[in-house]
Amino acid sequence: MQGYLGSYATLGLVLAAGVLVFVAAFGANKLLRPARPAEPVGKRLTYESGVDPVGGDWAQAQIRYYVYAYLYVLFAVEAVFLFPWAVVFDRPGFGLLTVAEMGVFVAVLALGIVYAWRKKILTWT
Repeated sequence: MQGYLGSYATLGLVLAAGVLVFVAAFGANKLLRPARPAEPVGKRLTYESGVDPVGGDWAQAQIRYYVYAYLYVLFAVEAVFLFPWAVVFDRPGFGLLTVAEMGVFVAVLALGIVYAWRKKILTWT
């Protein structure tokens, strides 16, 4: 297929093939799956690491764990930027300007640590 509409026809054929594969996969799943959803009796029970469930199904997570995870990700990203900088630091042409750029980067991250410390996020309770 060539011409102005050739690329649109190719795109249409690829999309049609994708939809066909999607419909065929879900159709095969519908035909091949077992049709007894309630058998055996314990089939729909929650199963976690070999322990039977106890209590309700709703649990409250404390927000402080998300803050710790966020801080970890923040400083892991810092390490991702610091390691390549440390590798190229001693090469010619990466002098005072490179040190200044990394100083600004580390200063911004240090402000983040100071902010977290002042808000008492980094205290052990």
